[in-house]
Amino acid sequence: MELWIDHLLTLLALPKFGLSSVFVVSFVSATLLPLGSEPVVFGLVELNPSLFWPAIAVATIGNTLGGAVTWWMGLASHKVVDKYQHSKHHLRAVAWLERLGPKACLLTWLPIVGDPLCAVAGWLKLPFWPCLGYMAIGKCARYITMTAALMGAFGG
Repeated sequence: MELWIDHLLTLLALPKFGLSSVFVVSFVSATLLPLGSEPVVFGLVELNPSLFWPAIAVATIGNTLGGAVTWWMGLASHKVVDKYQHSKHHLRAVAWLERLGPKACLLTWLPIVGDPLCAVAGWLKLPFWPCLGYMAIGKCARYITMTAALMGAFGG
């Protein structure tokens, strides 16, 4: 069984490519595509524990830049969303986001709602650079927490 886990971690970490794979997967996973980057980060760190902080940094940068792309996609999506602007859920969500402002982007680390939150921040024309900063903080905290927890769970 342990050999199977080692093989899976080797496959997920893509050691032949290392940090570049972490960057690409982290970037793509921050768009609206359904992909998680934590297994790749964990796999690389499990195989190379000395890469813990470089992997966290690269994943954070890739995921934040992917969040920035999603923010720009949101900014460009006014016409699509306009038809839903009068629903009570939409109005309540918009009021909440406008009240929090860029700080709402701290929550972009959350599964399911995090990536769309980047798009909504762009759609609301919340200031780009503060949003990007809060995205980076939230995403970095997620990678540190998830990778450290997985390393503890698997005895890394």
